Amino acid sequence: MKDRVSRINELIKRELSGIFLKENDFPPELLVTITRVETSANLIQAKTWISVLPETKVKVVMKILNDQIYHLQQEINRKLKMRPVPRLIFKEEKQIIKASRVEELLEEIKKEPGHPDSLSK
Repeated sequence: MKDRVSRINELIKRELSGIFLKENDFPPELLVTITRVETSANLIQAKTWISVLPETKVKVVMKILNDQIYHLQQEINRKLKMRPVPRLIFKEEKQIIKASRVEELLEEIKKEPGHPDSLSK
């Protein structure tokens, strides 16, 4: 069952990504990515994490997605050859933001005088 759920996660991610590429209503300066999908074991819901660049536009994208949820769900229902089709739930990806902040902090530490990787010796 676990293997089936992971295949369904990948399928939903791939199909939604295709829909985003063809029919998106996002402003052209935004990069919207589906980072992961987690479908419940009973296949009732699929939490879909979205990453947005620039990060300041996350709320705009989440509003667009939630306004289009009915259409997106219909498209997924049509494309997937399974029943039940999990109900989509969009969530903001926070793990990537945290990882990016950790990277920034590590770079700052490397630049500090006395650090073995710093340029000032």
